[in-house]
Amino acid sequence: MATEYSGGGDPARSLALLWRTQDGPTSGRKGRSDLGVGRIVRSAIEIADADGLVALSMRRVADHLGVGTMSLYTYVPGKAELIDVMLDTAYGETARPEPGPAWRDRLAQVARENWAMYHRHPWMLQVAAGRAVLGPNAIAKYDYELGAVAELGLTDVEMDSLLSLVLGHAEAAARRSVEMTQAEQRSGMSDEQWWQAHAPLLGQLIDPQRYPTAARVGAAAGEAHGSAHNPEHAFEFGLQRILDGIEAFVAGRG
Repeated sequence: MATEYSGGGDPARSLALLWRTQDGPTSGRKGRSDLGVGRIVRSAIEIADADGLVALSMRRVADHLGVGTMSLYTYVPGKAELIDVMLDTAYGETARPEPGPAWRDRLAQVARENWAMYHRHPWMLQVAAGRAVLGPNAIAKYDYELGAVAELGLTDVEMDSLLSLVLGHAEAAARRSVEMTQAEQRSGMSDEQWWQAHAPLLGQLIDPQRYPTAARVGAAAGEAHGSAHNPEHAFEFGLQRILDGIEAFVAGRG
């Protein structure tokens, strides 16, 4: 469940901050020489990586930096704008190797890099990013990722739609994976341990004659994964099926 929303700040101030069109403090106050937007954002990301977005506040960032809270506002208008820059900074970390010749490989690499990004920064999954972050790193990432489908003979809208499909799968699969990791951290029990404790009892309760398909398939999946769910398998299986669908779609276009 999202706890924050992207694009919630003042448009002019957000874009000026994202694109660094204004050097130095954003107010009339003189800023500290050792403080700046980059350092503030890095500290905010460190806090969110460690404790989640719920722990992020301007005061917490100021304490982390050893400065007064009001000094941050000479560089960053507020938390909404700060989150947008945090997102854009994280987008800038994604690997962008030289594209290979096969579009499936290119699109799979895009999906896997996004999967990895959400695992590096799980707090990103707490931001509803329906309103795109229009920063330089976000635009560069989008431009690079579109290159994976640029030579398939699609319309511009189709290219955007296919990329959104792949990125949406990576985000959804990463969310399930991160939730499982967090459940393990909070409960002190891995998903495998949980399944080992519950599976024998569940086997005694489920009547194979009443639920023949569920009993058979559930047992097979549990044995294969060693748990009720394997996030890596789900991500890769879903990714390949999506790529199959895209291949069929492109072939149907002739």
